[in-house]
Amino acid sequence: MILVADASALIALAACDSLALLEALFGTVLVPETVFIEVTPVDKPQSDRLRNYLRGKVRTVDMRHFVYLDGFADAGETEAMLLYKQIAADYLLIDDKRGRKVAKINQIKTIGSLGVLLQAKRAGLINCVAPLIEQIATSPIFMSEALVKTVLELADESSEQS
Repeated sequence: MILVADASALIALAACDSLALLEALFGTVLVPETVFIEVTPVDKPQSDRLRNYLRGKVRTVDMRHFVYLDGFADAGETEAMLLYKQIAADYLLIDDKRGRKVAKINQIKTIGSLGVLLQAKRAGLINCVAPLIEQIATSPIFMSEALVKTVLELADESSEQS
């Protein structure tokens, strides 16, 4: 399988030291150049970890492909969707709710960072998602309380059990 990744989901997984789960679950992980540039400036959280992780995973996007966009798409998510189409990837790793809606319009199959953690637990790659979610919560990545609650329930780790 091939997974193309957008920036915020990569940052979230880097924040909880879970980038290795991507290869374990999906095999090949690729990013467009713009996403690499977004996540690796010196002043960005997790930039060193992401720079090392993404070595050899950066691809140039063929701009002759197209995707339908709204007026709010940023360059990274646009290129990630274009790369997905260009290489016929299996999943787009994206956390942005609006971006996921745009991906759906383009018939792009998505998964978010918390979805990766859920799949990793189901595959026996990790024991619990709650401590990883707590690590992400200490980063600049926003996760709604409702989303966290749902993920913990799906993982059989609801807050009443913690």
